[in-house]
Amino acid sequence: MTTFRSTTFRSSITSPDLQAPRPARHGPLTVAQIASTVTEGPLPIRLTAFDGSEAGPPDAPGLHLRNRRALTYLLTAPGDLGLARAYVAGDMDMTGVHSADPYPLLRLMDDELQLRRPSPAEVVDLVRGVGLRTLRPVAPPPQEATPHWLRVAQGLRHTRRRDASAIGKHYDVSNKFYESVLGPSMTYTCALYPTVDATLEQAQEAKHALVFDKLGLQPGDRLLDVGCGWGAMVRHAARRGVRVIGVTLSRQQAEWGRRAIREEGLGDLAEIRHLDYRDVPETGFDAVSSIGLTEHIGVRHYPDYFGRLSGKLRPGGRLLNHCITRPQNNTPVRPEPFIDRYVFPDGELTGSGRVIAAMQDAGFDVRHAENIREHYAMTLRDWCANLQRDWDTCVADVGEGTARVWGLYMAACRLGFERNNIQLFQVLGVKPGDKGDSTVPLRPWWTG
Repeated sequence: MTTFRSTTFRSSITSPDLQAPRPARHGPLTVAQIASTVTEGPLPIRLTAFDGSEAGPPDAPGLHLRNRRALTYLLTAPGDLGLARAYVAGDMDMTGVHSADPYPLLRLMDDELQLRRPSPAEVVDLVRGVGLRTLRPVAPPPQEATPHWLRVAQGLRHTRRRDASAIGKHYDVSNKFYESVLGPSMTYTCALYPTVDATLEQAQEAKHALVFDKLGLQPGDRLLDVGCGWGAMVRHAARRGVRVIGVTLSRQQAEWGRRAIREEGLGDLAEIRHLDYRDVPETGFDAVSSIGLTEHIGVRHYPDYFGRLSGKLRPGGRLLNHCITRPQNNTPVRPEPFIDRYVFPDGELTGSGRVIAAMQDAGFDVRHAENIREHYAMTLRDWCANLQRDWDTCVADVGEGTARVWGLYMAACRLGFERNNIQLFQVLGVKPGDKGDSTVPLRPWWTG
């Protein structure tokens, strides 16, 4: 999947205009006093801390700082990164919510928490009140990847080795863990809910059916599924008589998918390779599906990416590109620090307009585009529910820190999709023939 921009903590990194300075305090400051210095108005969440101080409504969800290291994380990396470090390390708890789904707290923070930028005098007062020892940075949790700037200094992004490493960090966590979170479909991309009360499995089946229908696949056709994950789309197409090759950079995904193909008796039609999409030798496919891979490619590599996919298709062949996008086309492509360091290292997002433009520049005749972001919010809701249901099993499998990363990231992304901070676009393109013929019906031929 994937979601890269963490806007849930937008209020904690976007300060209003400078306010009038508050009266200076002298001596050590409590956590509650520090909070009152950097927030505007009544605290909407419950705050408790290791020093016995507290603030906010007693019955509201909130934060509990268990020790001084939590305060160090928050003060030395303001915004989503510091909060994530304290939480993932276990130095801070989210109270009134389950660790598998802190969505209610994140929504409350996004709605009502207002931070203010302290005046220079207040900053001096804060430094004196907390002490230099508290402001000395400490090592981040082991789940955190190296900073973006250091990765850039170590070499170019989106080389084959770097892409394989980034994919492995996120997807080679544990197949057992993914089985718990994703459910039987083992599909880590946005589902499509035919009704508001549809189950996650029904919605994932509907998504695969929609992709299949948009591509106009028929028995005997050949499909290339790039970034195939655990092979759900591969198996969906093979059950309908389509010959499919799926490729993934995750060894664990490939192994799981191959086993599922054998168990379903689809080996004559379906194949999953542990392979970079750039190394697929076959050409002349009737269709290519790219479901959740574009986020990993890097925006400046779009021309090469879509050019290569075009080269895999026969004239008249279709490409369905399904990926997370931003609402605008002129925003920075880099993800926020939490997503970049804990979820998708080197991931990049841009607006759907740039995706469509890159497809057109590669020669595709773009026939349809749609935004299904609300469906991704619902998908993330159901993944969080699965994580909560199997919390103890997941913690035993990957550790509480990693399980907390997943709960935090999925809940934050759910809020981002709901509030149109991120989107999910499906774009259908056709490789025209020599005379420009795209061989498509006059009107959309699919339902859903």
